[in-house]
Amino acid sequence: MFEAVAAITRHLLLVDPAEDCRCLLPSLHAAGWVVQSCTLEQAMELSCDLGLIRLQAVHLARPEVIKELISRSGTEWLALLSPEVLLAKGMGDFIGEWFFDFHTLPVDLERVKISLGRAFGMARLRGSSIVASAAEEHELLGRSAVMGELRKLLGKLAPTDSPVLIRGESGTGKELVARTLHHWSRRVGQPFVAINCGAIPEHLIQSELFGHEKGAFTGAHQRKIGRIEAADGGTLFLDEIGDLPLVLQVNLLRFLQENQIERVGGSHPIPVNVRVLAATHQDLEVAVAAGSFREDLYYRLNVLQVHTAPLRERLQDLHLLADYFARRYSSEIGRRPRRFSEAALQAMVEHAWPGNVRELTNRVRRGLVLAEGRQIEAADMGLVGGAPGASLCTLDEYKLKAEQQALMDALSRYSHNLSHAARALGISRPTFYRLLHKHQLR
Repeated sequence: MFEAVAAITRHLLLVDPAEDCRCLLPSLHAAGWVVQSCTLEQAMELSCDLGLIRLQAVHLARPEVIKELISRSGTEWLALLSPEVLLAKGMGDFIGEWFFDFHTLPVDLERVKISLGRAFGMARLRGSSIVASAAEEHELLGRSAVMGELRKLLGKLAPTDSPVLIRGESGTGKELVARTLHHWSRRVGQPFVAINCGAIPEHLIQSELFGHEKGAFTGAHQRKIGRIEAADGGTLFLDEIGDLPLVLQVNLLRFLQENQIERVGGSHPIPVNVRVLAATHQDLEVAVAAGSFREDLYYRLNVLQVHTAPLRERLQDLHLLADYFARRYSSEIGRRPRRFSEAALQAMVEHAWPGNVRELTNRVRRGLVLAEGRQIEAADMGLVGGAPGASLCTLDEYKLKAEQQALMDALSRYSHNLSHAARALGISRPTFYRLLHKHQLR
């Protein structure tokens, strides 16, 4: 076993070495390290298993260069510096943020070798997880059984051109499922066009979907290509399809039947070849029964069906997802990826995750910003519970309670006219029905 470990070739990059670093070289060579020395500028073009930099006060004048080097290298780095430089303003925080370990001069050779060994082991762990995340960049992450079944199902559905209805709670990755279906399909080289049917004003959505001709209405100064036509040859993803107004449902149904559209103000049909994917977190069967969603459109869209599981049903994937988001957003925030403490991991398991993966993403980003040590703690993510095993009521949960109370107040005042109740809350009737179902107030 020990012979196998010793046989591993380990490449160490020694950056900006001064004369006081030369004493390290014989001992490092004897320990099996292949050492290459270079300047800071040259280091950007070289690869290594581990990095060691002779850190000086001048480096604090341009720390972004070292940050970029460490971020791009994808490995761990150690710093060598004099005791005086260690006391320079900001140096301690800089080392704590970006380096695995540091050593003051004159160096303790045995301690340096031990530190390099630990850093090499950690770098290999980091490297394997980075490779794994890159390989899964276009896939749905997760090792749970439910995610394995989902990937298996998508593998069967992707090669077809049949419509797919993607159902699941908000924040469970319905658009990611749609993009995965497109990425695995024969249309992968063609456009993927997404439109949120609930986020566009009703008076604009027809023009957004179908486009318009110049002069079709006031303000139409030039021809506009709609989202459906823009997706020709590729995939059209209709998110929040349950919020599409009834009058537009008729037009969408006609397009699905005839595979052609007419721009607003146009008189000639335009053939369009797209695969349609739709998503909703509403109970469309309830919407059909309530008359807010057309039954014939429902059956046109619901040829194949996919269900995205809430995060509370795939807790096995929590750690993997959290690590992925920590790596993904660390460069955006300008900090190194951090791991999670055991207390943070336990708090994540105990949390209810009403916002699902979207909530996890936001909490990890918050943790990256607020973390002061080398690990993200539960408090950094806003997951500090009061009693053991209990989670603090989150902002999302307070919002859910307020939403439920508003619905109950509207129902008590307008119990005989749900259209008036929806209008009083400033929402559409389909959205009102969706919220009633969401809070089980039918």
